Amino acid sequence: MEAKKMKDSRIVNTAQVLSCDLNNYNTLFGGILMKKLDDAATLSARRHSRVKECVTASTDSIDFLCPIHQTDSVCVESFVTYTGRTSMEIFCKVIAEDIMTGERRAAATAFLTFVALDSNKRPVEVPSVIPETEEEKFLYNTGKERAEIRKFRRNKSKELAEYIALEKPWDK
Repeated sequence: MEAKKMKDSRIVNTAQVLSCDLNNYNTLFGGILMKKLDDAATLSARRHSRVKECVTASTDSIDFLCPIHQTDSVCVESFVTYTGRTSMEIFCKVIAEDIMTGERRAAATAFLTFVALDSNKRPVEVPSVIPETEEEKFLYNTGKERAEIRKFRRNKSKELAEYIALEKPWDK
């Protein structure tokens, strides 16, 4: 399977912040931004793997770096930065731009992991990635460490799941 350039999976979505997107602090709801991240990352994963279905396997922490206001546009950029056999790590960055002044700032970052599926909903192999820019090279070179941390965290989550009560609280 031939490797693909990271830029080939790049998705860029820019939107204005509407009043219905604001929380009681007059900043963008975190959940609205999380949906935008998942939407962009899904497209990056599908563009890279060229399959009909890709599912979210994990979302690393979403780091909110600064608030996004109604006077801002919000630009979500995503691209595949590291791959396993069937999984893809997608980096998402959020750039807020004050529409009046043109000031741009990094508002959030996140890493999501997707698995490509075949028509039988089974994981399918994905191409590796080729980094070109300094940003891409940094993300690629640090990808293996993030993948190992994810694997450790996933094992801890499975361990925790063994202790999670499944009965209804009122039936205890």
